[in-house]
Amino acid sequence: MSKESDMKCIFRAAAAVGLAVGVVVVQATEAPALRPTSAIRTPIATQAMMLGAAWSGKRAVSVGANGVVLLSDDQGSTFRQAHEVPVSSTLTSVSFSDAAHGWAVGHWGVVLSTADGGENWKIQRLSTDEDRPLFAVHFFDSTHGVAVGLWSLVLTTDDGGKTWAPQNMAPPPGGKKADLNLLGLFADKQGTIYATAERGQVLRSTDQGHTWTYLDTGYKGSLWAGAALPDGTLLVGGQRGTLMRRNETTQQWQLIDLQSKSSVTAISVNGNDVLVIGLDGLQAHSRDGGRTFSVAVRPSGDSLTAALATDERRWILLSKRGVVGDVK
Repeated sequence: MSKESDMKCIFRAAAAVGLAVGVVVVQATEAPALRPTSAIRTPIATQAMMLGAAWSGKRAVSVGANGVVLLSDDQGSTFRQAHEVPVSSTLTSVSFSDAAHGWAVGHWGVVLSTADGGENWKIQRLSTDEDRPLFAVHFFDSTHGVAVGLWSLVLTTDDGGKTWAPQNMAPPPGGKKADLNLLGLFADKQGTIYATAERGQVLRSTDQGHTWTYLDTGYKGSLWAGAALPDGTLLVGGQRGTLMRRNETTQQWQLIDLQSKSSVTAISVNGNDVLVIGLDGLQAHSRDGGRTFSVAVRPSGDSLTAALATDERRWILLSKRGVVGDVK
């Protein structure tokens, strides 16, 4: 697989062209209908491409290709497959409001929910008329959540996902319509939610995703990941090793040189410790709130896709090839 194809696959953009539809076509009188098929349980589930991860209390939950959901109850030492997932399409992101209640999103605009910490999932939303994928989801509590995706798709819920309302988006600066792909979500401790997007844009909402404003970083490429530090500092990263830091006081964006052209896929914060991961095994670690980073490359060169900070001040790492271990 070429580097370009690898990047598209990892960063959900492949969803736009339906590389992992996970549905079957059945006969209908007027037009084909789509019917979801459950994820297959397999002994090699831990080798499936993972794209998102979150904590469900003390349990680590990761989601990825073919509807695979992995669970770990020992801080990432071992993983097992969830019992029931009603779709086999690619899942891109997961979020929990507490140890029991969680939501996952992905291809075909699917939204799944769980009430038992990720063991069993049910469909809350599935768009069978077009594959307009959702790339990220965030829940503020057990009732209020937001999901974002292709072509500025923004959905909000105020009833725990029973219903989802599309939000009208204003065009980005210099644009004629809202057509950016919204690729990631992260929130600060005040509950402000941010979406990373194409053309160097970061979107911000202070009302749980109902209305948004644009923050222009000055970068022109795609931003795939972000995180907020305890002091309000924002970090966002994306194509070709781009990493940018926004100071809450000055509200200015600063480009951080990672001395790498490997694209950033995820940013994880644990207090003032920050881990930035990416393609080609990129790992960049900061212990001073994202001001400076020490950069390393995993010998395996695995394309890393998600990281979860543990209680033991280390990170569980997930990748295009599944679970790959951890890093301190």
